[in-house]
Amino acid sequence: MWYVIEGYDGADVLAARLAARADHLARLTALRDAGRLLLAGPCPAIDSEDPGPAGFSGSVVIAAFDSLEAAQAWAQADPYVDAGVYVRVQVRPFRKVLP
Repeated sequence: MWYVIEGYDGADVLAARLAARADHLARLTALRDAGRLLLAGPCPAIDSEDPGPAGFSGSVVIAAFDSLEAAQAWAQADPYVDAGVYVRVQVRPFRKVLP
């Protein structure tokens, strides 16, 4: 089943986000290579593709897992959680309808 994982950034975490980014992306790449990633990306803190020093307000990942518990465990092991980038992570089941 698909699950949407929303990570919410804390204040002034851009440097920590950048430091943990390679490890974060490696986990997403592994999901993609396994055919389990629908989409992933950051949410700019301002209305801009490149928010610069404003940074990001969080990220969204939609990926397939065997259960809600497996998705939650994967989300809690994210390098952004370990680095203190995400102050909150929410995981919910997701049903793809379109396209």
